[in-house]
Amino acid sequence: MVTVEPKTFIQEYFEALSGKPKTLELVKKYVSDKELAEHIMAYEKAFPGYELIIEDLFYEVDKVAVRARIKAEHKGEFMGIAPTKKFIDVPLSVFYLLKEDKIEKGWLYIDRLELMDQLGVATLN
Repeated sequence: MVTVEPKTFIQEYFEALSGKPKTLELVKKYVSDKELAEHIMAYEKAFPGYELIIEDLFYEVDKVAVRARIKAEHKGEFMGIAPTKKFIDVPLSVFYLLKEDKIEKGWLYIDRLELMDQLGVATLN
């Protein structure tokens, strides 16, 4: 059961995390999905203080779909790639299932080829 309004909850969640240090304590305030929490912490390590910008948000009862962007500087190891100090601006889509006023499950789709291209380790051409 969800007692929060999904749109407001996700906007608050993005605002709480975007451009700020993401501690596990902060993430657990919004997220009960262990895999999603681990994903957030891994990206925080590689791209500290990364920004999340919502472009579109759709919801129905306990499900939320977000089209967004991640903006950051690559300052930590990521998928075996040493820090490049390059800035990224990559589109992503994420779908959430809310339960008991937290994100119970999240499915993230990020354009990894675009990300690798912006890090200078792969090319789109």
